[in-house]
Amino acid sequence: MKSLTLRYAAGVVASIAVSAALVPASAAGAVTRPGGVDKTTAESFSRIAGVVLTDRTAAIVDGKVRGHTTPPPAKQVHLSAAMKRSEKSVVASLHDRKRKLRSLGEAYSAGDTRVAVDRTSVDGKKATMRVTETTRLTYRKIRGDEPDDTGFQAHHELSFAAKNGAWELVGVTSLDEMPQINAPAPAVPKVTAKAGAGDMPNAPEASVWPFVKRLPKDNKATGLDYKAMADYAEKYWKNYNPAYRKYPLGNGGDCTNFVSQALKAGGWKHAPGKAGDYTKWWYGADTQSDSWTGVNEWSWFAQNSNRVKPLKYVYQMEVGDVLQADFDRDGSKDHTMLVTYRDALGIPYLTYHSFDTYRRSILSLSVTLPFTKWYAYRT
Repeated sequence: MKSLTLRYAAGVVASIAVSAALVPASAAGAVTRPGGVDKTTAESFSRIAGVVLTDRTAAIVDGKVRGHTTPPPAKQVHLSAAMKRSEKSVVASLHDRKRKLRSLGEAYSAGDTRVAVDRTSVDGKKATMRVTETTRLTYRKIRGDEPDDTGFQAHHELSFAAKNGAWELVGVTSLDEMPQINAPAPAVPKVTAKAGAGDMPNAPEASVWPFVKRLPKDNKATGLDYKAMADYAEKYWKNYNPAYRKYPLGNGGDCTNFVSQALKAGGWKHAPGKAGDYTKWWYGADTQSDSWTGVNEWSWFAQNSNRVKPLKYVYQMEVGDVLQADFDRDGSKDHTMLVTYRDALGIPYLTYHSFDTYRRSILSLSVTLPFTKWYAYRT
């Protein structure tokens, strides 16, 4: 099996090397002003970004992948020797991830990866490009009731260097803290414990294994509309609701803000009071409570108010339940998600903001993020 993986990886890297996008040889020295880039160079950089990211998607999909797979051959822009080795390793690891997911009962029959350029700058013999990747994956119907597909957006920065009259792609850096299913494996986190918030309740960690007996919700007892929560999240997972403020990653991220919106759509009522009071939860015209947008603050409010019950296992989650993640295992939660689908086997599928994603399975999350601590809440 290892030899098959290496042959697959080598083939993908070879296709990238010989099918890079066209950049005029003069472009590698002609555009020198900071922030400036000509249209042809920008399009060429975008093209090779699409090739690399589409080939990563192809490594986890069994069937056909649409995207930037066959640009015209050219020699004026290509992967550096180090990038060829790096991408070979990435593709091999993604192929292994695909096999692991398949052994757990998840596979993808088709994929579609598109790249949009956010910003390009050239300064002498160095250039950078920031792009947004939008990928849709079709679930293979192994059990029969998996969702039709999953989708996500990811953000990357590509680095180029001019060499011998041509451009070389020398690096691809993810700008997202949470890797998507076609991203390289995350590094082992360096744990530096963070202090808690005094006497605030600390949710117990939820185990990702084993599969456990279903713990159904008593919908009548709560009076909440869990379908409305899921419908809201799936409507606005990529196209944000303009009725609410949104918070980019540099300003804390939008994940908990988004989940709070969905919970409100399903019947959660405002608990007005001071913004920093973790027994309060509300959204106003000019501001909101800390618990509306803060990952840890939401957890403290939800437990203080008895609106949630921590779950011992992630597979006990039902539609409308909430999952939080501590990526670096430092005791401070980093991300909030909502369950919007659950199949008959008991696999929950999460939808969320900041790392905008539609119906990603907990199988995918746990395989891609093996070091993460998870916290599951029954709403």
